[in-house]
Amino acid sequence: MAEFFHDIIECLTAALDAKDRYTSGHSTRVGNMAYDIAKKIKLTNEQCDNIHIAGHLHDIGKIGVCEHVLNKKEKLNTDEWLQIQTHPQIGYNILKKSDKLTEIALMVLYHHERWDGYGYPKGLKGIQIPLGARIIAICDAIDAMTSNRPYRNAYSWEYCQNEIYINKGKQFDPVLVDEISDLWPLWEKNLNFH
Repeated sequence: MAEFFHDIIECLTAALDAKDRYTSGHSTRVGNMAYDIAKKIKLTNEQCDNIHIAGHLHDIGKIGVCEHVLNKKEKLNTDEWLQIQTHPQIGYNILKKSDKLTEIALMVLYHHERWDGYGYPKGLKGIQIPLGARIIAICDAIDAMTSNRPYRNAYSWEYCQNEIYINKGKQFDPVLVDEISDLWPLWEKNLNFH
């Protein structure tokens, strides 16, 4: 049953990759990094698995965002940016259809919240944000920075690491940023960056 469940998740992420060609593989990499962090901070096996799944599905709501917005090479205008900001809520609405995915749905809903309270969609702050969502936020940012996007080339690994540390306690949970210090070399080597 677990293998069947995993296959369904892979199909959903493949559907998203087919729509947003520039972020192909992004969900898999985020899920894998999130699992690494969950293991590193010694969460239970169930928590690790839920965070892993939520990492894979964190952007599933982009299925409801227009392709021309997702793949736009120029800077987004205000309306387009507001449309992008709907994807956590859309993802939550998709996943909450299953009672078994409630915890995962909440991580998806809140993965763009910020430690300082300036994120979206709810403006949650600090530990109000579910731990899994805080983990996914870091992984999402790392993969976004180190991947080519329609509007820019990938940033260097050093640049990315510096940005994460600059935003410690602002965008990201400061304890988690400290916890990942020994995971950087592993990710750079194994997760298909550059």
